[in-house]
Amino acid sequence: MIRRIEGLPEGVLGFQAQGRVSASDYATVLTPAVEVAFKQRDKLRLLYQIGPEFTGFDAGAAWDDMRVGLKHYLSWEKLALVSDVEWIRSSAALFGALMPAQVRIFANGELEAAKRWVSE
Repeated sequence: MIRRIEGLPEGVLGFQAQGRVSASDYATVLTPAVEVAFKQRDKLRLLYQIGPEFTGFDAGAAWDDMRVGLKHYLSWEKLALVSDVEWIRSSAALFGALMPAQVRIFANGELEAAKRWVSE
């Protein structure tokens, strides 16, 4: 499941993945919020936490994750990924190097630092 992280500054979207993440989570939570925000601003910052309770993505969710990122490829200003899952951290480091946005990876214990960085 994906839930919205509230209390972030304007222009910063935050989401937390917990348990099993499905394509439905993207369709009902993440994608609509991103699309509404991009109608209001040209550039956005994203905080995405893969929380300690995360158990995996279904195939549709993995595709939707990539699709949302690529659709707005040039419009992301900063991306903060918070996760302790090694394959996610490694993948994010690889793809982050190809992104025009600033990308930084944090451990779950660094969530507050990630919030500060993405908000600066």
